[in-house]
Amino acid sequence: MATFSPPKPSIINSGNPSELSTNQLSLIKFPRAHSVFQPGILRNKWGNHLGFHRVRVGGGSRGLAVVRCTAEGIERSISFGKRSIGSAAEERAIGGGVGIGLPERFKVVALTAFVMCLCNADRVVMSVAIVPLAAKYGWSNSFLGIVQSSFLWGYIFSSVVGGALVDRYGGKRVMAWGVALWSLATLLTPLAANHSTTSLLAVRAFFGLAEGVAMPSMSTLLSRWFPSHERASAVGMSMAGFHLGNVVGLLLTPIMLSSIGVTGPFLLFSSLGLVWLMSWIPGVTNNPRQSQNISTLELRLIEAGKVDSSPQNVKHLPLSRLLSKLPTWAIIFANMTNNWGYFVLLSWMPVYFKTVFNVNLKQAAWFSAIPWGTMAVSGYFAGTTSDALIKARYPVTLVRKIMQSIGFIGPGLALLCLNLATTPTIAAVLMTVALSLSSFSQAGFLLNMQDIAPQHAGFLHGISNSAGTLAAIVSTIGTGYFVQWLGSFQAFLTVTATIYFMAAIFWNLFATGEQVF
Repeated sequence: MATFSPPKPSIINSGNPSELSTNQLSLIKFPRAHSVFQPGILRNKWGNHLGFHRVRVGGGSRGLAVVRCTAEGIERSISFGKRSIGSAAEERAIGGGVGIGLPERFKVVALTAFVMCLCNADRVVMSVAIVPLAAKYGWSNSFLGIVQSSFLWGYIFSSVVGGALVDRYGGKRVMAWGVALWSLATLLTPLAANHSTTSLLAVRAFFGLAEGVAMPSMSTLLSRWFPSHERASAVGMSMAGFHLGNVVGLLLTPIMLSSIGVTGPFLLFSSLGLVWLMSWIPGVTNNPRQSQNISTLELRLIEAGKVDSSPQNVKHLPLSRLLSKLPTWAIIFANMTNNWGYFVLLSWMPVYFKTVFNVNLKQAAWFSAIPWGTMAVSGYFAGTTSDALIKARYPVTLVRKIMQSIGFIGPGLALLCLNLATTPTIAAVLMTVALSLSSFSQAGFLLNMQDIAPQHAGFLHGISNSAGTLAAIVSTIGTGYFVQWLGSFQAFLTVTATIYFMAAIFWNLFATGEQVF
């Protein structure tokens, strides 16, 4: 910490001991062993900054010292001299006022985490509600797979288009339209189910069409708002919200089904989407430079920690060139594998516990919710660990490969062991391990899109997400047919584990953390 000798009494103004002129400040001596005082700024040996500014307010002027903690982006101002009317506004504009304010980027990631929670909760409602609907209408296991996969029919088409729209219009606007449309589809789902199966499939496909923009919007928006060394943590926090959406949906839906009926959970989650929009539209911008609330120093912190903070006016990347590079295919195969395993567990976990262990719907929901809750925590841990390794100057390529290897090999081993589970408790533990370790993919291929194509990440995300969605459709429908034909889940769990292992090998051979496009 910087230290200085107390000033002599002769330099203190007689009117107020706290009033120091610019000339008087220059008389303060700082030991050279700890700091060097340069005109306008004090730098201590750790690199923090204490900047002195002269601010004119209401015809007078005063000195303002702004303290910035570069590690956290927190700012604090200390004033010297007379305080005039309007000075509080000036302090907020420069450094957040005399108190410590919450950095604007943290508000952005909090709103993003909430909507990602809502995004997944809206999906999970149907995974639980489909059990009483199947009993009511006499649907077979194979038809259950078709209903579950109908969400993905729309999702696969909107991923590419949504990614391109995000690159052009920004994550804020595209996310807002997506939430508005998928909330409408959620509200219409029980009405469509009562009308006909065709109407239900159409509404679920429209729901997937609207939700397809969520991931590329989140990824691109956070890359604009966070420096590189904080990006994994920001994505980890947002994806923690995404995984908590599974918990919220799995726990609340059975309660509302039994107390209100089928319409209850759909009405609740669609209403939350509209409430969220009221905060998102006025409170978030596509880029920190467009924000009216961000401080100058936080903006500098964000832009200084990014490879390229000027994402505007870039040329469209041809699809043929994108697909000509092996790192692109490493991301595509990783996304396909991740979605394959993820949607098998997401769509079939309640049915698995009911079929294999004969537990009721509420018990199945609890057993299914526990793994998703731990996945939220482990995903954030993966993000902070990834950021710490990069700050410690480990190569980005090495960090991405380590994280993705954990995200594939770990779940593969856990699913093989799941075939040996004899009680629902053991099965829940193994699923918890599988999902917790799979969340390390968030610090692997999901962040790698920004590494190799920072200006085209939305487009790349859309391409890889479409491929991943195709894999999810095959796995979701395939699980139903495997269970119907073979009478157990074991064969499909073994197939999924094998795919995990093969994807891990491909990733480590061809993935890179260097910019390619």
